[in-house]
Parts: sequence; structure tokens; C-alpha cells
Amino acid sequence: MVDMQTWLSIQQLYADYALALDSGQWDRWPGFFTDPCVYRLQPRENFERGFPLATLSFTSQGMLKDRVYGISQTLYHDPYYQRHVVGAAVVRKVEDGRIHSEANYAVFRTKFDKESTVFNVGRYIDTIVATPEGLKFAERLCVYDSEMIPNSIIYPI
Repeated sequence: MVDMQTWLSIQQLYADYALALDSGQWDRWPGFFTDPCVYRLQPRENFERGFPLATLSFTSQGMLKDRVYGISQTLYHDPYYQRHVVGAAVVRKVEDGRIHSEANYAVFRTKFDKESTVFNVGRYIDTIVATPEGLKFAERLCVYDSEMIPNSIIYPI
């Protein structure tokens, strides 16, 4: 499907994405995507039934940048750290220069005065394209397994 260098580049994209989010480098988040793009956080049941309802849905880098502004400048919330554990990406197909891949993820949340807890678990379903700056997500669907989520999701998954 893809050569070893491309596969390694995909793994690096996933690792760099998780590192940026886990380090609170919110300004880097939109740069992992093309413009236009799709970023959607959706429960598994809705995804599998083909229902469009999503918890978060953005369709451009501008929308992602707006979310970053909200996270860093306007939203008031109980701060927390998050830590991503991401499985190795599996390339499902390559078609018309677009790489379709998936990887399982688990996100742990740690509030400053509490123990770590499992925050969100699911899989990424991605469409990746090559750009002059390297591989980027044209589409990232974060399909989470549980219908129950915390009362708010502030940071990207």
C-alpha cells in the first residue's frame, strides 16, 4: 500500500499531533490540517448508523484557530492535563493521492489535585495528504466508543 518511508511519516504525524496536544501547544493544532479540512468528534453509535450528529465539528483551519482562541483566551474551565496513547496507524487504502488510515487512541485526563482518569477512548479515522510542508490531515474523525462523555470537552482529542 505505502512504502516504508511513507508509513514512518504517518506514524510521525500521529506522534507529533499527540505531543503537541499533550504539551498544550494549542497554536500548533491547526497546522496539522489542510485548509479546508474536517475535524469531527463523534460517538461511535452515530458514526456506525450514519447519523451526522457530532459533539464537535469543524471544516476549516479558521474554525480550528477559533477553537484554539477559545481554549486559550475565553473559556473558563477547571484546568487539566491530557495524555494521548495512540496505537500504530493502519493504512486501509491509498486512493487518488489520499491515504486512508486508522489508529486506536486513549486519552487520559489529570486534574491538578486529582488522580488520572480515562477521559476518552476510540479510534481515529483519517484521510491524510502530502503537502509541501509534509503529511497533513485532510480529515480526522475521532470516533469515541462511549455514549457517556464528561460534561465538557475543551481540548482537542
